[in-house]
Amino acid sequence: MTNKICNLLKIQYPIIQAGMIWCSGWELATAVSNAGGLGILGAGSMYPDVLNQQILKCKSATNKPFGVNLPMLYPDIEKHIDTIIKHKIPVVITSAGNPKIWTKKLQDNGCKVIHVVSSVKFALKAQEAGVDAIVAEGFEAGGHNGRDETTTLCLIPNVAKQISIPLIAAGGIGTGRTMLAAMNLGADGVQIGSRFVTSSESSAHQSFKEAIVQAQEGDTLLTLKELTPVRLLKNAFFKKLENAYQNDASSQELEEILGRGRAKKGMFEGDLHEGELEIGQIASLIHEIKPANEILIEIITEFHHTLKEQQSSKFQF
Repeated sequence: MTNKICNLLKIQYPIIQAGMIWCSGWELATAVSNAGGLGILGAGSMYPDVLNQQILKCKSATNKPFGVNLPMLYPDIEKHIDTIIKHKIPVVITSAGNPKIWTKKLQDNGCKVIHVVSSVKFALKAQEAGVDAIVAEGFEAGGHNGRDETTTLCLIPNVAKQISIPLIAAGGIGTGRTMLAAMNLGADGVQIGSRFVTSSESSAHQSFKEAIVQAQEGDTLLTLKELTPVRLLKNAFFKKLENAYQNDASSQELEEILGRGRAKKGMFEGDLHEGELEIGQIASLIHEIKPANEILIEIITEFHHTLKEQQSSKFQF
């Protein structure tokens, strides 16, 4: 395959692995890159020295491009920026903040900058900031999400009409069919998170992976919109939040219930009762844990098969 995203990022397939906190270490990033996609290190859950070590491990395990996901709210972001520049990382995906702050500096040091948005308004702001491409993430996505709850089906065509730079779709994408659907809506590539959480190489805890495989339709919900909206698997912690809402809890009370370190507790340490279990709606379509390269090949194979179906008489009216 060759298109705007493949050419921009120098990859074989227009598939970007999302930089999910506690799930996206060097094993996953290199596995995806070696399979022809773009592997991403999730720097949001890494101390600066850990990111440095992870980059070195990536460099020793692949000669393909890989990138770093960088939440703009990260407290030691200057140190992460210095590490990224020192190692000449070719792609940085920024999120959760103003892209104007770091885009030019990163680009001046040879990085392609992609920014994650959840609305047309912020897509236009990111384009104005000079980013090289945009990830538009729909309401179906796992983890932290947009407050407007705009679905991928609506978000992608709206953003595609308004911007002139390459567009990557995210949210509810984890199969070849959903990848093709996103590209039919106007995307040039896709970012996939939840499906790669259940890869063998993901740094997510095995218990969390198994919980995802068991998830059914409706087992995830968006919550904590008063703080930072996040999509979670339902568990005992989620039930505490539901009870708090029923009792008209204030934002401060919700913050106290949330506390600190719940994402690490759930996703990395495997506490399925009291941890945050961040995953997307696509979880109900994930039925097994397998190596990342097999996941990527499966997606591409189904993509091409579905494309042939689309071009056949089955889709002609």
